[in-house]
Amino acid sequence: MKVGLSTGYWSAGPPSGVIDDVAAAERIGFDSIWTSEAYGSDALTPLAWWGASTTRVRLGTAIMQMSARTPTASAMAALTMDHLSGGRFILGLGASGPQVVEGWYGQPFSRPLARTREYFDVVRQVIAREEPVALDGEFYRLPFRGGTGLGKSLKSTVHPLRRDIPIMLAAEGPRNVSLAAEIADGWLPLWFSPKSDGFYRSALAEGFARPSSRHQGLETFEVISLLPVIIADDVEACADLLRPMLALYIGAMGARESNFHFDVFARLGYEAPCTKIRDLYLSGAKGEAIRAVPTALVEDVALIGPRDKVAGEVARWKETVITTALVSGPASQYRMILELLS
Repeated sequence: MKVGLSTGYWSAGPPSGVIDDVAAAERIGFDSIWTSEAYGSDALTPLAWWGASTTRVRLGTAIMQMSARTPTASAMAALTMDHLSGGRFILGLGASGPQVVEGWYGQPFSRPLARTREYFDVVRQVIAREEPVALDGEFYRLPFRGGTGLGKSLKSTVHPLRRDIPIMLAAEGPRNVSLAAEIADGWLPLWFSPKSDGFYRSALAEGFARPSSRHQGLETFEVISLLPVIIADDVEACADLLRPMLALYIGAMGARESNFHFDVFARLGYEAPCTKIRDLYLSGAKGEAIRAVPTALVEDVALIGPRDKVAGEVARWKETVITTALVSGPASQYRMILELLS
């Protein structure tokens, strides 16, 4: 299993010490560095800024939100970043959810799978640079129909450094995971557990079996997943460090009626505690919601506790579809984490 560094998205402001963490990760032997975005900091600017100090690690977005940019804008960014990094860029895309898409970007969230399929089509056309970009789709029409009537199909002025820039799709539901196996070069889960490995293998296999699939199976396909690793003697203290983030995703990163993160944990058998967490969080009882996150739930999606405990649990993770684990935390633990996961 390869190891990547997840820098996430910013909270109230820029995180401190990231440039030192990135340097340590590259020096120790991490495979990649990743940024993300929600509705504050963007993914591309920090990746370019911090990535400029690196020479070897791959640089990925986990994720760039598709509703934030037209597909041609995302492709332009990918072409640019790939040149600047010397062919080390990975374009990770995702639909986000209706709260962000409609509330923050002012875009419709309807039919996200069909919209994603068209989006990928345009991005790949731009990066391939074989013909002027054209699509008469339901969601994206290039050239635009109507308006002045002066629009025309165009090719990027920039020639790609690589015509096969890896494009990953973030997905949590089974249909979206199958779509990732069909149209993408990799899948970006957010919360993953070895307990759900069989469920996701089936969803991926469905996508690989489609005639239009770019990959025939997992041999050439990447699965790059968040895997929090905290090594310390006190398991509960480790769990306490992750409970706030888990409570946020379960309780508030989505609406009561539609929360894809909630669904992930419900499928793991935690529907009842997740319902409690959600109800507490949405009622304003954030502290109680955090305390309601079961330790067992944390242990299902993270490696926490003493080194020997973590070492004993690593094997089940290595047997999953995950090819790269995205970790975070103090740089002092990077070498130990790499030794355990590799």
